[in-house]
Amino acid sequence: MSIEVEGTVSAAGHGRQAGAAARRIVICALAATGILATNIFLPSLPVIAADFHVSSAAVTSAFTIFLAIFAIGQLIAGPLSDRFGRRMPILIGLGIFIAGTIWCAFARDLSSLLIGRSMQACGACAASVLSRAIARDLFDGQALAKVMASITMATAAAPGFSPLLGSALDLFFGWRSEFAFVAAFALCTALAYATFVGETNDGARRSLNPLKIAGFYLELVRDRRFVAPARTAGLVMAGLFAIFSSAPRVLLESFGFLPITLGELFAGVVFLVFAAGMLAPRLSARVGSCRATSVGLGLTVLGGAGLLCAVLLANGALLPFLLAASVFLFGVGIVSPLSSAAALSPFGSKAGIAAALFGFSQMAGAACGASLAAVVASDPAVGLGIVLTVTSLVAVILHERR
Repeated sequence: MSIEVEGTVSAAGHGRQAGAAARRIVICALAATGILATNIFLPSLPVIAADFHVSSAAVTSAFTIFLAIFAIGQLIAGPLSDRFGRRMPILIGLGIFIAGTIWCAFARDLSSLLIGRSMQACGACAASVLSRAIARDLFDGQALAKVMASITMATAAAPGFSPLLGSALDLFFGWRSEFAFVAAFALCTALAYATFVGETNDGARRSLNPLKIAGFYLELVRDRRFVAPARTAGLVMAGLFAIFSSAPRVLLESFGFLPITLGELFAGVVFLVFAAGMLAPRLSARVGSCRATSVGLGLTVLGGAGLLCAVLLANGALLPFLLAASVFLFGVGIVSPLSSAAALSPFGSKAGIAAALFGFSQMAGAACGASLAAVVASDPAVGLGIVLTVTSLVAVILHERR
């Protein structure tokens, strides 16, 4: 009898572990959907520009407009999820995202592509922000930090592997097949979410009164427990997306990389961020979240300043450029999950709104970083170095003065 009971308990334990693993995978897929849609077509920018008879710089507007709408949309998706639950906003958002992705696949000019990208952003914002809200619904403490580290690794894998995948799809099937793949990925994610996760917001539903929502956001903005890590996250995301937007142009146009080579390089970077994401919760447990974040920010400063020096002093040498960018990315891999966990942990009852405002700070920083890298200097490599150096220095200064 005791053996049967022990066997039943063991099976139940394994079932719970498998269910938790499935939910974590779905959460990561939700978080990665928007970034996958953004980065998969980066190697195809010259081809898309040629098809639409515009410059490659003009096509990068599809990158910036996505980030801007993505940032603002999260402020709407968060309160909706606190009122109606997580399930409906996510499924509707993924439906809009899939429709926008299909629109992009059939776009015949840049204006049409921008419309599709806008639709994509409107839908993706719900999946991204609510992935963190769901994580906060289901986990707490060090467990939440580990899930946030998994989200960081997923959002690194998406921009890391997607250019390689995109370049392969472009090579064999044309750039429109990249959007077909993204639509299929989003559909599978929606089905997996409905099957393995479902509704996680079982608490009291909040009002959609605009004044009350504004009051909730104002409370968070006044709370240093939220503001300090959210500000840090926004600044490091500015640098990260400056790399996403400028590095392909630098490597393709200045260093003569082939699209497939660019994809392979981005894929290799993923393992670097994976290592940082695995290190972050362990480092936090050993020295504390604040000191671990300081270590990560120090690496971003070292990498940003090193990249600027490499561009200005090393006569455009490739190896110093790549080494400096790698150091910066390793620092981001440490800072990102720790700032996410620090910003959301105290606000379990406001998880949707807190995740929305946190996501807004990240994507607003991302949009600013991508835009600034393109305009602060005529040379995209110099612009990238300036943005990385300035944002990382400001992040360190504000973190130490928190």
